[in-house]
This record gives sequence, structure tokens and C-alpha cells, in this order.
Amino acid sequence: MTAPASTPHQLHLERSPRIALLGNPNTGKTTLFNRLCGLRAKTANFPGTTTDARIGSCSLEADDGSRVDFEIIDLPGTYRLHLELPEARVCRQALTGEGLFQRPDAAVIVVDATNLSRNLCLAGELLTLGLPTVVALNMVDLAQRRGLTVDTESLSRQLGCPVVPVVARKGQGMGELRSALSRMSASGLPTPAVPAPPLGSDGLEPWVDAIIEASVGGADATGSETDTLTERLDNAFTHSVLGVLLFLGVMGGLFWTVFAFASMPMDLIELIFEHLGGLAAGLLPDGAVKDLIIDGVIGGVAGTVVFLPQICLLFFLISLLEDTGYLARAAFVMDRILCRFGLPGHAFVPLLSSHACALPGIISSRLIPDRKDRLATILIAPFMSCSARLPVYVLLTGLLFKDRPLLGGLAFAGCYLIGAGAALGSAFLFRKTWLKGRSRPMVLELPSYKLPSLQTALLTAFHQGMAFLRNAGTVIVSICIVMWWLSAYPKVEPPAPALELREQAASLPDGSPMADELMSRAAQLESKNAQAQSFAGHLGRAAQPIFAPLGYDWQLTVGVLTSFLAREVFVSTLAVLLTGDAVDEPDAGVIDQVRAATRDDGSPLLTTATSASLLIFFVLAMQCLPTLAVTRKEAGGRRWALLQLVYMSSLAWVAAFITFHGLQTLGIS
Repeated sequence: MTAPASTPHQLHLERSPRIALLGNPNTGKTTLFNRLCGLRAKTANFPGTTTDARIGSCSLEADDGSRVDFEIIDLPGTYRLHLELPEARVCRQALTGEGLFQRPDAAVIVVDATNLSRNLCLAGELLTLGLPTVVALNMVDLAQRRGLTVDTESLSRQLGCPVVPVVARKGQGMGELRSALSRMSASGLPTPAVPAPPLGSDGLEPWVDAIIEASVGGADATGSETDTLTERLDNAFTHSVLGVLLFLGVMGGLFWTVFAFASMPMDLIELIFEHLGGLAAGLLPDGAVKDLIIDGVIGGVAGTVVFLPQICLLFFLISLLEDTGYLARAAFVMDRILCRFGLPGHAFVPLLSSHACALPGIISSRLIPDRKDRLATILIAPFMSCSARLPVYVLLTGLLFKDRPLLGGLAFAGCYLIGAGAALGSAFLFRKTWLKGRSRPMVLELPSYKLPSLQTALLTAFHQGMAFLRNAGTVIVSICIVMWWLSAYPKVEPPAPALELREQAASLPDGSPMADELMSRAAQLESKNAQAQSFAGHLGRAAQPIFAPLGYDWQLTVGVLTSFLAREVFVSTLAVLLTGDAVDEPDAGVIDQVRAATRDDGSPLLTTATSASLLIFFVLAMQCLPTLAVTRKEAGGRRWALLQLVYMSSLAWVAAFITFHGLQTLGIS
């Protein structure tokens, strides 16, 4: 790459100027992007999370009072532009306008003030492109605490471009950075005023050393020393034994917090939906539309939205852990474990991402260089417990450990551990059979420890919650409407026992407790009979022989079948199917209604053994059609998606069978 002639690069364009934002991993680049654009973009402290270029808009006020609109493209974090890695290739293409990218008009490079010796190498490569450039010198507060002094004016002269000190996490220096960008639009920013450094390590390193010597002073001008506290913490968090125990402790505490502190907002959401149901009942005339709105839409959506607090709280806490720098240490510990099971260290990021959703996890496996390593990661990624499983986990652990949040939290964490264990075991099997080969270790830079940003954590929780609600507003509502129709039709006559109970109630004085009880029992019998004779009932009975060995009746069978479209609709399906089961408790919430549900013979629907069997099945089963579609695309063929579906579903069935009959053998029904 050679620099073009050094002539002023005016940004008076008909379209909005496009600015590329790039930097090394862990420099706070995406946090700066959020500050500039106000977008809810995911941030993390390990390489590979930002695998796609994201575009945002930024409106700034120029010195003359006019508004200037910029288009900012957030590029993946990379250490060098010339590396043959996916993230470096994306940056090169975006900066030079190759492929689908449009060449930017200028660039902002985010530089870690505590580690200039490494960060300036990327800056040097950028300067060779001749783009108008602004350097955002981030984490100056950490540099000051370490005794570093950076002369920004001298650094600006050495680089030949503006240098703006910022603290992106706190929003400090953002006004100065915006002013620099607005001045760029008003007067045009020339290409770097000093000769571009020669490419190659032999040329860049002396150039970087000379700049640091001229511009940086203090206790650690090169950023090579490590303070004693950081070193002690790293020794603990990355220890082969203690690090694993600390990781398990942190995850256990996280899930206990989710389980224990979300109960109050869950109760509030149930009350809101109960009020909506009562309001609809009072406003709508009797008929199919009323039943659809109350039982199908409101009841079905309530069965899923009630778990929104757990999802938001979980991602809020994970974002805090990411921001502190701890999860990068966890990645280092997990790298040792992954390699023993035939997975590359690069697989940690895709597997961790899969805890939010398997789709971005599978897509981010593109960063894994070796095809066999990549295929192994794709095949096991859905074993990671994604957010869609959370409503089922919360429901079933709540049934198993009612009023025992500590045990419920441990069981909740156990679901994640079982999924991770199944993933590792399956990876070992695949690498010994279809995908033989050696895995590659991961090279990982440990970021500085920082106080987490509450704003970033809140935005992350809000983004995940909104994504969940959008799903509830589309897929879940659609499935709930279909399930209501399948469970409501065809209409059948009440059974004879129900008619007899109503006749007995009619013979008693009005308002007597016995009459009310007889009418309630009659309503339950009619509801059960109507469900059993409905289309959903016939579907469940047709497929029940497959799931009967796991302890599931036709109602649970229908719930499991619909969950293959989307896992989270299992609870909504039960809420629709079980309408009327808790007639004697008209104000019962969704969870209480499911807890009180019975089978056709009157026995409890979800016993301890059945609940445990269901929990294991949902931990291991492949129940997501979009994931199978992405697997087919990323793995390069439908045979890999079919293998994923058959293998995971078979493993889930066998594990659930062992769980159900094992508990029954122990006398736990």
C-alpha cells in the first residue's frame, strides 16, 4: 500500500462524509462508537466479537452553528492491517473501498494511551493510506494513574494529524473529538503532514519508538510494566485450578442473582397481563374473537414476556463482567480446556456468543482459520444455553425448587454447565471421527482492569430485551394464534360427567359453596375434553408414543413439538393449552397455572421426574429452525444441518429418558 500525493482532502460532498473507526482490540473502539452515534452496539474485551462492520450516523454542530451529518463505520478490532485474518481483511477492504465497501473520506483511529508501543503500529499502517485521520487517544485516565504522561501536541506533530485525548467509558473528551470532526467538514482536513512510515516490522518499530521517545514520559513510557495488583489478580484468574473454580463461582453467583432478584418484576408483569385479560373480558362480546384475544394472544404472550426480567438482568450482569476485563481472563482459562477436547482457542468467542443466540455464535466462527476447527465449533454451538431457553429454565427450575432460590440458582447454573459439557464431549467425538485433526491455541491479549460502565450495561440489557420483545411480537404471537385455533377447534359437546355435575349444581341453592365447587369441576372436565378432542389434542396423541417414555403426555408433546420452531414458545403453548385448568384460581398467574395443571386422568402434569426430564431435554435438543438454516449456510451443506438436528435431538431424548426413569427408580416421581 502506498500513500497518494499529499494534497488537501476536502469533505464538501453531496452525501454525508463517511468516517472509518478502527483500532486494536480492547481499546474501547465500540464504546466510542456508541458515544458518537448513540447506537446500542455490543462491546467486549476480547478479540473477535465485532466481526462485522457496523454503520451509524452522527450529527454534529459546526463552528458556524450549522449541523453536519457524518456516517461512521465501526470496523472490527485488529492488531495490524496486513495480517491474513478475517478481521484484518475486512478492515483493508473497508479502508480501500474493495468489494461491497465504499472508501471512507476520513478515519478515526482509537489508540490505548497505556500501550502506545503496540497501538501506534496500526496507526502507522493507516497513515500509509493517506486518509485524513484523527487519533482518539483513549484511556488517558488509566495512563495517568500508571504515572504516564503523554504530550498530545508533540504526538500530533509526530503523526501529522490531530490527537484528541478521551475517556470513552466516561464520555470525557467527546466534545473535543466532535469539534475535530466538525472542523474536518468545515475546512477539509489534509492528509497526514509527515511522511508515512515504511511498512514492515523493521520500518514501523523504529518509527514507533521514536514517536514514543519524543511524546511520552513517566514511570512506564513503553507500557511494558505491569502493576503488582494487576499481576496478582491475573495469577489468580488465569490459574489452571483456581481460575476454573473462580469462574464457576462467578457464574453461580450470576445465576443466583438472576433467579433471586427478578421475582418481583415477574410478579408485576403477571399482574399487568391479568389486568389486560380482565379489561379485554369486560370490553369484548362473547365469541371466538374474545377467546382468541384473551386465551390466544394475551395468555400466550404473557407466558413468555413474564421472563423478560431474567433476560435483561442476565445480560446486564454479563456486560458488567465484560467491561471489567474479567471475561478475557475466563477466555484464557477456557482456552486450556477447549484444546483438550479438540477445539481451537478461537472457538471461545463463538461459544460465548452462543449464550445470547446461536446465530451470531455460528456466524462469528468465520474467524476460525481451519475448516475442521470451524465445523466442529458450528456443530456444537447450539449446545450453549441461549436466551430462548431461559423462559423454560426459569419455569422448570421454579417448579422443581419452589421458594428455594439458592437451589434454583444452582440448578439454573447447572443447565449451562450441562450444555457446555455436552458441547465439549461432542467436540471430542467429532474430532476423533468425522473431523480428525489438531486444534490451534488462541493468542489473547488481556485488557486492563476497569470499572464497568453502567450505561453500556443498561444499553446492552435494553437491546437484548427489545430483541426478545420483537420476537414475542412476531413469532410468538403467530404461534400462539395458531395454537389457540388448534386447541379451540373443532367444537365438541360437553362430556356426560360434566353435564351431570351441572345438573347437581342446579339442584342446589344459588350461591352455595357446594354448587360453586360442582360448577368448577364441570368446567374443568369440559375444558379437558375440548382440548383432548381438538386438533392439537389429536396432533399430540399422534406424536405422544415418541415422548411417552420421557414422561410426557399429549399436552407436553404438543409443547415440545412447537418448541422446535422456537424454544421460547414452549411456555406460551402450555399457557394456551392449559387455559381453564386452574378455574378454581381465576387470578392464578402463568407459572401457577402451569404448576397446577393436570393430565387427563387428573394426576399432576409436571411431576418432579417429568420436570427434570423436560429440563434436560431442552438443555440438549436442537429446537431452532433459523439455527439449522445458518448452519447449512456456514458449514457449506444441508448434511451438516441434518447431522446437527439428528445428533442433538437423539442425545436429548436419551438423556431425558435416563433422567426420568433414573428418578423414578430412586422413588422420586
